[in-house]
Amino acid sequence: MATDSEALFSSTPPVRLFLTAAVPGAVGMLVSSLYSLLDGVFVGQFVGETAFAAINLAMPFVIVNFAFGDLIGVGSSVPISIAHGRGEREKANNIFTCACLLNVGTGLACGLFFLLAAPSIMAAMGATGELARQATVYLRVYSAFLPITSIGFAADNYLRICGRIRRSMLANVLLAVSGAVIEYVLLGICGLGVGAAALSFCVAIVLCVAVSLWPFLRGGMDLEFVRPRFSAHVVREIVADGVPAFLENVAGRVTSVVLNVALLSLGGEDAVSVYGVLLFTDGVVVPLIYGTVDSLQPAVGFNWGAKNLDRVRALERCCFAATALISAVYLAIAQLFPAQIVLVFMPGAEQGLLEEGVFALRLFSISFVVRWLPFATQAYMVAVGQSRLASIVTIVQSLVMPLVALVVLWPLGLLGLWLNMPVTAALSAILAIGVLALFRHTVRERMEA
Repeated sequence: MATDSEALFSSTPPVRLFLTAAVPGAVGMLVSSLYSLLDGVFVGQFVGETAFAAINLAMPFVIVNFAFGDLIGVGSSVPISIAHGRGEREKANNIFTCACLLNVGTGLACGLFFLLAAPSIMAAMGATGELARQATVYLRVYSAFLPITSIGFAADNYLRICGRIRRSMLANVLLAVSGAVIEYVLLGICGLGVGAAALSFCVAIVLCVAVSLWPFLRGGMDLEFVRPRFSAHVVREIVADGVPAFLENVAGRVTSVVLNVALLSLGGEDAVSVYGVLLFTDGVVVPLIYGTVDSLQPAVGFNWGAKNLDRVRALERCCFAATALISAVYLAIAQLFPAQIVLVFMPGAEQGLLEEGVFALRLFSISFVVRWLPFATQAYMVAVGQSRLASIVTIVQSLVMPLVALVVLWPLGLLGLWLNMPVTAALSAILAIGVLALFRHTVRERMEA
């Protein structure tokens, strides 16, 4: 007898399934993204521009911390979804259990490393004085909670695999609302610093983890905790399918670190603050895109495993259209209201700094004419277990192209840094089209098998 999630993934008409899964997923990610936006606003408004620059220096390393949670969460979700499509429940439960234990273990190791290494990391980036001190505090608070918070990213995927899409959305809403309230109280009312901003998010995600994992601990879900049977094959499978998400996080953060060093060299603290505005607006639209495509990953993986290839293609057409629409809306807002956006994060910006921020934001937003295409392509390849193709798109988009563009455009100074993302997006979109064309042969082979 089919479970509720199996019936949802295999029988619901594709457009209705897209709306059922993607809309709550996108809403949950949008709310979480708005909290990330508020985080930057609260720090900029209540703590000051030095603190805002500090969190932008520390943020790439915070995301590297979380990258291991994504590696295991996404990496386990793909084989779990495909195993469900094939009716292999025992295998799915074992991967689920092993993945949760791996998340806790990697969280302990990464958290300890960054707790100890944070001052040296900031010094190596060229940060000194109060900027370095605040960035170190911010990173250390996140690192202390990592053994618990890292599993939060995975739990969201597991809820969607089990068809608990609304609970997944509500967990993300809880994260955003509780985090924003706690941060406002600590920064706006109590007058605390950047450490309190990090603490707010950590406490909120601990609450989110509790809400997400409770149904699995209680029992009665499509996924169940079992006695783990670790093997080299299980670990390899998780890592292989999680590598694209891991590379997306780590390669993107390596690029951010390099760009931050370049910004400090070419424009000082003001340039880092402007780049922070770009990152925080990007942190709204990109998670919204990912929330849309990732919410369909269990359904796409299930149907790929069951060889329902027409449904796979129909679901992906919906995903590509939705991500293009989201990007178009962001582009319009950034082009029409750039000054208002910059002033939200840097309310005390002088005229010269404001003009630089407006100029940079308008150039940056142009990238979303095509930037949605490599994102959607990478997510599609992950969902059907094509980790190599997904990794190629990810590493080129997140690391290779930005660094090449940095070198080529360096003679243009700050202008070259603001042009980095539009150039990277255009070249990555061309690559994505090539990957999609190559993947058509894989689909034909599967249809003939």
